[in-house]
Amino acid sequence: MKRIYENLIYNNLKKFNQMAFLIGPRQVGKTTISKHIRSQFKESIYLNFDSLEDRKLIMSGQNFIEKILPTTVLRSEKPLVIFDEIHKHPDWKNYVKGFFDLYKDFFSIIVTGSARLDVYQSGGDSLMGRYFQYHIYPLTVTELTNTEVPIKEFRAPKVTSEEDFSNLYKYGGFPDLYLNHSDQFSNLWHETRFKQLFRDDIRSLANLQEIYSLEMLAILIKEQAGQLLNYSSLAKKVGVTSQTISRWIKILDRFYYCFTLRPWHKNVSRSLVKEPKVYLWDWSVIQDEGAKIENFVALHLLKFVDFFNEQGLGRYGLFYLRNLEKQEVDFLITKDNQPYLMIESKALNKNISKSVLDFSDQLKPKFAFQSVFNMDYIEKDVFQLDKPMVIPLKTLLSQLL
Repeated sequence: MKRIYENLIYNNLKKFNQMAFLIGPRQVGKTTISKHIRSQFKESIYLNFDSLEDRKLIMSGQNFIEKILPTTVLRSEKPLVIFDEIHKHPDWKNYVKGFFDLYKDFFSIIVTGSARLDVYQSGGDSLMGRYFQYHIYPLTVTELTNTEVPIKEFRAPKVTSEEDFSNLYKYGGFPDLYLNHSDQFSNLWHETRFKQLFRDDIRSLANLQEIYSLEMLAILIKEQAGQLLNYSSLAKKVGVTSQTISRWIKILDRFYYCFTLRPWHKNVSRSLVKEPKVYLWDWSVIQDEGAKIENFVALHLLKFVDFFNEQGLGRYGLFYLRNLEKQEVDFLITKDNQPYLMIESKALNKNISKSVLDFSDQLKPKFAFQSVFNMDYIEKDVFQLDKPMVIPLKTLLSQLL
């Protein structure tokens, strides 16, 4: 299936003399997107570091490309070179930097990785000024019906079929899961992916020996999606220190198992300023219905924030709200460091939360909604509303990315 990223990345490769870094979870579609972009080029080469033959070429030095696509040949357009899973190269940053510096005028370059490409990691040369980054996200509601690159923040509302919405919510946004929408396939896919993620990727790349303890932490986090992280409690359950839990959560974040949100505390009286909340990249494995709905919304909002930040269309952030009286609102998107869009997610409750009203009065975001999962879709632009309102979640998500 076509993804929203394909035209965007292709056009940017043609427009800008920068590498395209495609990053995101294992199985999210980075390779497929790269190959679809490749089909639009007259000449190209795809190299996967997991392939022994491709790895031999890569490890032979950057000038291997001269034997395949010699730079002494006049061409009407730059060929495309794709380095897939290149982060597994022991010195990938310097390798990619060297390749770009040698061949930026001759090739368009795509680099992919299923771990975060830590370009600013200490001890290595920065790639600053040589790449644009694209977070590849799981499918979301809007992408099921519209893969055009947005030119403004919010789209016109567009209905998604009940079957498509249900399959996306139940099976998750990873393309294979969504397209197969089968319980049996889902079970097999999750078991395989879990083993590959922990036994292959994390164990080898993070040089972590206590892999079974980390797996236990991952299972505990799955059961606590949408909750505040209690490092000391998790440490007791896993049998390690709080400092180790903190370090391991950063590893799980690096490999796109989970992500955390911090509380927004600017202009919030008696704000809770420390504890993060944790969410999963794959909402389909969450059993608690309320937590699953909240995580479903969290991924949509994070995709929105990352996309518009990476396209230079604003400075957005994603937070949650909570004060010492335990009033809480699930999400706050900021724009240019100011409250912009506040969202509370609910399964059924159509009575607007007092917390939404109180935080809205205090922070005065441009938009404030209580989105309800089980409300029927309404064909109305919710971003024309000028006060806090209860709205259908289906309508809200249809207007985001």
